[in-house]
Amino acid sequence: MALLTLHRIPSISTTPDEGLQRRGRLQKRESFALVKGAVLLLEDGKSGSLHQEMSRTPTSPVKQSSGAPDMRHTHLRAMIEHLRPEDTVKLAVQLDSVSSVRVRYLIVVSTLANKHESILLGMDFPNSDSDHCTIGLVLPIWSNTQVYLDGDGGFSVSSAKETRIFKPVSMQTMWSVLQVLHGCCERAIKAALIPGSGLEWARHYHRHIESDRNCLNEWEVMNDLESIRKDSDGQSSAERVSSEILIKEHLRDIMRTEDLDNLTSKMVHATLETRIGFDMRPYKEYIDNEILVTMAQMDKPSKIFDYLYLGSEWNAANFEELQKNNVGYILNVTREIDNFFPESFNYMNIRVYDVEATDLLSHWPATFNFINTARKSGQAVLVHCKMGVSRSASTVIAYAMKQQHWTLDVALTYVRDRRSIIKPNEGFMKQLQTYSGILSARLGLVLFFSCSL
Repeated sequence: MALLTLHRIPSISTTPDEGLQRRGRLQKRESFALVKGAVLLLEDGKSGSLHQEMSRTPTSPVKQSSGAPDMRHTHLRAMIEHLRPEDTVKLAVQLDSVSSVRVRYLIVVSTLANKHESILLGMDFPNSDSDHCTIGLVLPIWSNTQVYLDGDGGFSVSSAKETRIFKPVSMQTMWSVLQVLHGCCERAIKAALIPGSGLEWARHYHRHIESDRNCLNEWEVMNDLESIRKDSDGQSSAERVSSEILIKEHLRDIMRTEDLDNLTSKMVHATLETRIGFDMRPYKEYIDNEILVTMAQMDKPSKIFDYLYLGSEWNAANFEELQKNNVGYILNVTREIDNFFPESFNYMNIRVYDVEATDLLSHWPATFNFINTARKSGQAVLVHCKMGVSRSASTVIAYAMKQQHWTLDVALTYVRDRRSIIKPNEGFMKQLQTYSGILSARLGLVLFFSCSL
């Protein structure tokens, strides 16, 4: 990883007076994290911590002798030169190209005028050494914008009446852009950005589309194809399930051992075919979905307390990581995931699905005792569900409220500070509110009788 800080001064204006008024208001410093195939804007406060982390780890930045960081700096500067002063690059990802010479980027752009509005720009460089680029695509993010995996190592974005297909250079970059796009779509929905109302600033970029016809053809390629393709190979349901289990097992091993910055979907498909020995084309959609699920799970478990970790299915299946964290107990809050190491760990199972109608509250007294058993033993406990977001997170919040005598708001904030992706479903949130009331009532009775003695 490398860090780049740019000092932007407005250079685009309609009149000299307007430029003078905006110059002081809009000149700013922006810090970007540069990794292979992607450039990510660091929000306020994050660049400093990254600077410290990189200074502690001298090997983190890419070696300058390769020339790669210099060209990424050059490409980023060239793309930013096309932006209005009030607009910011949130993310830039490099895309595959049919040309062996041209370089293409998809960038996500937001504006200071309205934090809910975003657009996608396609940028074309004539070659990798070029210090100038042109705009080849402008795609606004509306409230009806949808993002789909295309089953072939890429994804499609359907916005208003336009559909465009993008293939990032690696799975890691695809994961990065899908996360950012998901946030953009959520903000557009909240702001009710209906096609034709809002996003007037996108017209500025439409007027500056200057890429040549070859580049435009590539942005428009496969515009009329279906974005979602169903897997169909004539197999029986049982045969397909058996094949998918085998694929998933090998896929996780590949992703555990390979460099994700360089690994592409095509490489995964080819490796799976070599390992397993049958055609992977009927499983394209399944494989790409499993890749994203696995990448979402691959983060380390979140340390909530010294003796309590909150994590995912991946964490529950990582024996070395469990041993490293001194885990002796595992609380499995899923209906669909098996206990991976029953001979090596003490398990408790809450066999429920992540649906609002699920009753978790009745299990929380037992889960509280199980977690405390781990604490008293001197070992740690991993609480997990599929993703470590809803079921297991709700159970950990319930534990924190009772163990620490916290309100729901305090416990929720505490756990979210340590695992930002947690999001109990609405049914679980109502149960947590009920549980908070029960705990408060019990505490009130204890205090009442203590004062009466």
